Amino acid sequence: MVVFHCFFTGLGRVGLLGPDEPRYGSIAREMARTGDWVTPRLNGSPWFEKPPLYYWAGAIGFRVFSTPEDAARVPSGIFALCAVAGVVLVALRFYGRGVAVAAAFMLPATIAMTGFARAAATDMPFAACLTLTMAGAAFLLLETQPAKARWVAGAFGAGLGLAMLAKGPAAILLTGGSAALWAVTTGNFRRVWRLFHPVAVLVFAAVALPWYVVCAARNPQFLRIFLLEHNVERFLTNRYQHQQPVWFFLPVILLAVFPWTLLLIPAIRDGWQALHTAEWRKSPGVFLTAWAVFPFAFFSASQSKLPGYILPAVPPLILLLARAVNGAPQAGGPARPWRALWVSLTLVPLGLAPLALRSSPNLSRSARVLLGLPGVMDPLRLVGIALLACALIVAGSLWLRRPAVSAGIAALGFSFAVGIAANHVLPHLDAAISPRQLALAAQREAGGAPIVVYELPRAWQYGAEFYLEEPLPEWNAGNHVPVFALSTPARCTELAKSGAGPALHPFFGPATGCRVP
Repeated sequence: MVVFHCFFTGLGRVGLLGPDEPRYGSIAREMARTGDWVTPRLNGSPWFEKPPLYYWAGAIGFRVFSTPEDAARVPSGIFALCAVAGVVLVALRFYGRGVAVAAAFMLPATIAMTGFARAAATDMPFAACLTLTMAGAAFLLLETQPAKARWVAGAFGAGLGLAMLAKGPAAILLTGGSAALWAVTTGNFRRVWRLFHPVAVLVFAAVALPWYVVCAARNPQFLRIFLLEHNVERFLTNRYQHQQPVWFFLPVILLAVFPWTLLLIPAIRDGWQALHTAEWRKSPGVFLTAWAVFPFAFFSASQSKLPGYILPAVPPLILLLARAVNGAPQAGGPARPWRALWVSLTLVPLGLAPLALRSSPNLSRSARVLLGLPGVMDPLRLVGIALLACALIVAGSLWLRRPAVSAGIAALGFSFAVGIAANHVLPHLDAAISPRQLALAAQREAGGAPIVVYELPRAWQYGAEFYLEEPLPEWNAGNHVPVFALSTPARCTELAKSGAGPALHPFFGPATGCRVP
């Protein structure tokens, strides 16, 4: 139930959002239609920003599902489910059933996993494949004598190959960097060579290389555009205008693991205490910390920063927090179920937020407009009440002395909130935050006239093109053919002074449309 509500419920209740969802969805749909599984294309032109793993999954989605939102978004949910499976396997082997159960509840019920599992984007496929890769690395590196080493090495190589197909060479850098950080910290340099097991190398090459070779053969510009422009320059320069301060990912990671954020306090304390023991270098926690820290440090050094970059650090961090909520008892010591109080305390502000939103003086004008739409506040208040009740239940469950139960209750409350938001809040916001309704209205009002854009925000142009299933040219005053223009309210008002028809009413978020003679 937690996985279903967090990853899959209500995917089509709101249209595709932002610039990435409609763009990636368009490429996947075009791949499904043309049957060209090698060259990603946007509006008929090759598009080499990302490798094809998400596009392949999305293309299958468009052949299976009838609604475009389900087709584009379900693949990310399936990949997220694979990430949960990888974390549970690591927890079962190195921490036991209690931590595995807690992690199985906690990982899907996070802001990061829920958000990106419901997005038509490459972030979740990459994070999920990297999670499976690092799970294989854990079995290879932490075992004194790995059981079935060839099979584990093959799984490791397959995961790394899929991660390479999800986002490119960052997969090798993050895997190698995390393993190297673990080796430097623990002094186990020789074990790192296990990652170069011949089976791992062969499987990685068999999974990752064929597409790169064939795509480069068909498209001579591929390596320059993909490797240099979208990898090297994206990391070293601000070419794509995503520059942020070096500390950008600190608040992002705190929000990403919400509502489990306060568990960082006992987790850090446990780690500090473990450092004073003789066996700390053998602890799986050191590996998990390296797995979480290296992506954080790597992307903090990048000139281009987006919130989704930090997603690979979330699974190991949640596993550490699951260990913390389970008590992380010392040998022979009692479990500490009172740690679930940190979860309960986190749910309180999350529950109070919907109840105080409308009265907050810090809300922007656009936020007040959205919250003022009919049907929005009542389900939000229901979410708040449910989360507050869940906080009380979590606190009251401590007498069971089963921390995993408390984590499960909190995760159920979080998933209930996600379900209410997806099915009863987002539909009322659809016209204001997604171009879907705008595109459908423009199709009705255009009456067969060409549809163009005029200084329309980029995200809304990609979205309109996705739903209209055609590229939309930019309008200019030299055009003398009657068209229907999608633009901002201000630009439509400007066009009205030149004889354009009235703008669509109501306005759709930052955009509207009008007939231009």
